[in-house]
Amino acid sequence: MHSSRRTFVALAALGALALTTTGVAAQATFPAKPIKLVVPFPPGGGTDFVARLLAEKLTSQSGWTVVVDNKPGAGGNIGLDAVAKAAPDGYTIGLGQTANLAINPWLYPKMPFDPLKDFAPIGAVSAQPVVLIVNASSPHKTLADVVAAAKAKPESLRIGLAGNGTVGHLAGEMLERRADIRILNVPYKGAGPAMTDLLGNQVELNFASTAAAIPQLTGGKVRGLAVSSSKRVTNVPSLANVPTVAESGYPGFDAITWTGLVAPPGTPAAVVERINAEVQKVLQLPDTVHKLALEGSVPTGGSPSHFAGYVREEHKKWGTLIREANIRLD
Repeated sequence: MHSSRRTFVALAALGALALTTTGVAAQATFPAKPIKLVVPFPPGGGTDFVARLLAEKLTSQSGWTVVVDNKPGAGGNIGLDAVAKAAPDGYTIGLGQTANLAINPWLYPKMPFDPLKDFAPIGAVSAQPVVLIVNASSPHKTLADVVAAAKAKPESLRIGLAGNGTVGHLAGEMLERRADIRILNVPYKGAGPAMTDLLGNQVELNFASTAAAIPQLTGGKVRGLAVSSSKRVTNVPSLANVPTVAESGYPGFDAITWTGLVAPPGTPAAVVERINAEVQKVLQLPDTVHKLALEGSVPTGGSPSHFAGYVREEHKKWGTLIREANIRLD
């Protein structure tokens, strides 16, 4: 072997050893200071609830200091943009979700980041369906009843939306296409007003978040017709007997709100794996499972690569629907 060749091989081996050593060192010493967990929504919402539960459990179980930092605005874009532009050292991470990583890129004319390129995925955290509900006094007892009524008289049924471009809105659009029906969309500025008008019979339907629907279901004020996830929500008593849209005649139907951790691009793989490993432990804790169930959510978890693939799939799915339905932000 020529001396230049031997030198190259030796340097390559040393480089590989240095990278391995650096990775091991990063895992062993991380974290050496508090971790900032950016939530791209205001305090009190579903994403904030998940983030604070995660921060609490990581702090108590791992001895880490995880501080939640709410940066709301632009449908979650402002907070996630701050994560994308932060130092890639693992000390600033964000809790992304369906809206800002899969839906917003197709709704906003200009995005401050590319969800598929500008983050290092850490791992999925939770999943929550929306549930099609009607007033308890409604004549519609099943999803089939709703479809039959909508076919008989298109746009005679009104569906309240928490807002344009929400998972509830898109789940309704998806159902319209699968069932070949037309329902009149009535957008509101939030889940609260939409629920109020459903209870007041101003609208007939609502694809509500489980967090918003559970209290009304438990109180007997609304009836659940179908959940949008691929499986039933068996861990919540008020939802356990509500069938899925898929089993009600539309196989493959799946429209959920999910959350997942992301880091700035270029964050060392060893640091990403370190955070992911601790998150997996936290998601398996019985108390974590119980508290997520109170909101109608389930822990998901999985590897960074699995989450990256899932985000790509969701990005494509919602983009196709938004283009076909010509959905725009008002």
